[in-house]
Amino acid sequence: MSTTSIPVHCPPSPTSARIGGTYPGGSPEPPPSRTIGALGVAPSDPSLFEVDNPHPHVLHEGDNAQPLDIIGATATDKLCIVMVGLPATGKTHTAKRISRFLTFFHDIPCEIFNVGEYRRELCGAQMPASFYNPDNKEGQAARQVACDAALRDLVSYMSKPGVRVGILDATNSTAERRRYVKSKLEEAKLGVKVMCIESICNDETLLNENIRTVKLNTPDYKGVDEEEAVKDFKQRREEYARRYEGLSDEDGPHIIVHDCKKFVINRIRGYLPLKVVHFVMNLHTLPRTFYFTRHGQSEYNEVGKIGGDSGLSKSGKEYARRLAVHAKANICGVDPVTGQPNPPGSPQTPARLWTSTLRRTKETAQFIEHPTIQAEFDDGTTHDWVQMRPMSRRNLDELYAGSCDGMTYKEIEEVYPKEFEARQSDKLAYRYPRGESYMDVILRLEPLAHEMERTREPILIIGHQGILRILYAYFMGLKRSEAPYVSIPLNHVLKLSPHAYGCNETRTCLLTKKEMLEDGQDEPVTSMPEGGKRRGEGKGMK
Repeated sequence: MSTTSIPVHCPPSPTSARIGGTYPGGSPEPPPSRTIGALGVAPSDPSLFEVDNPHPHVLHEGDNAQPLDIIGATATDKLCIVMVGLPATGKTHTAKRISRFLTFFHDIPCEIFNVGEYRRELCGAQMPASFYNPDNKEGQAARQVACDAALRDLVSYMSKPGVRVGILDATNSTAERRRYVKSKLEEAKLGVKVMCIESICNDETLLNENIRTVKLNTPDYKGVDEEEAVKDFKQRREEYARRYEGLSDEDGPHIIVHDCKKFVINRIRGYLPLKVVHFVMNLHTLPRTFYFTRHGQSEYNEVGKIGGDSGLSKSGKEYARRLAVHAKANICGVDPVTGQPNPPGSPQTPARLWTSTLRRTKETAQFIEHPTIQAEFDDGTTHDWVQMRPMSRRNLDELYAGSCDGMTYKEIEEVYPKEFEARQSDKLAYRYPRGESYMDVILRLEPLAHEMERTREPILIIGHQGILRILYAYFMGLKRSEAPYVSIPLNHVLKLSPHAYGCNETRTCLLTKKEMLEDGQDEPVTSMPEGGKRRGEGKGMK
């Protein structure tokens, strides 16, 4: 086997580099170029040698970036998901979570077509329950017009090049309606694979919670008395139930979800459909809350160094103490459904604690108490629960800076000027030499997103700026390109409460900058979005 020799100048490692332009041996000049074989390690700066490659493979995410569209081949390139179920069973919640997951973590274009929104545009928002009576021919005709409008837009969307997934969000409550939907997709000759997802909710407690927290916040009941709205909505649900037909083998590939506990999977094949099934099996519609906080100020933060595995500074330890007090009162001592403090003398709310494997996050959690309490699970059983039991997760570790680990931004600018410039121009796709990019981290956080969607208990995540930026962007509905610019300041707790139509956020500061001498967290100005203000600054502050 022959190899082609290429002259390469290898940049100095951070242990051998000398700040100010001096290299090993005291020389102001870099070491001479050397020759490596074609199978050797490529340099971090490809401009130092020339390759005869007139037709290069260009990644649309940017140079040196890992592509996110890694979905394997399926029998078809396009997938249409048809939601099925009575009102208030979690269909819209499931559709929105699927769309968000595929778009954010896999860069797969996905859009939802909600027939209810088309119906509101055509007929108005506040229609009485009698409008949904199957014997009301006028109402039935109007709803058919809304369905046809949604289907036309769905077909138009799925016909676009590069589109992979479309979701029809409606009750689709009869076998006849589902056959009609499939016939329209077949007529379009798009080669679309169709998969149905039926959501069944027979749990009265869960059903009432869905109605009060989701449906009463829709335009259909804006300004309507809560009790009257609940009564009307339950009557609407009964009208649909009169002729409701669940999924069967006739409906082809499908998954049936019973109360977010039992799952029936039928004839689903292919990487992408099975990816969706696995994700759906981790979903639930119960209220949940996530608490994000960065570790307390570290010794590296004090001097402006990035990365590393240093311990906490004096200010960082003070933040750790305050966080422990906050967690006991405002996480373990709060009802997760109502958000109100638990009555005096009542047991604590079971909660979880996740940290990275790095020293500074573990030290930030050191003062949090871990009493054993009795916890009741959704199957009705009661077990011992270790409150806030520490769980270290490696995929929560900070974005690895590779050769720049332990350096300040100023040092990086002096030693690796081209790397510094590349990062400033594209923070999302830029990968540190021998390190990671934000896009790499997005991929390793996918399993964690599954776990967060599955978990019922409140979770306190003590993490790092880069990691929390990505998780925040995912749950807040931001684009991946916006994630590197989200504001996640030290000494703050971010409370996120996802729901079917978005995510509520509250920020609480536990230690002000005035109480610290220097936080060392000022990034280069050009690494921030235009205008110099990051996403999330000044939002929901306490």
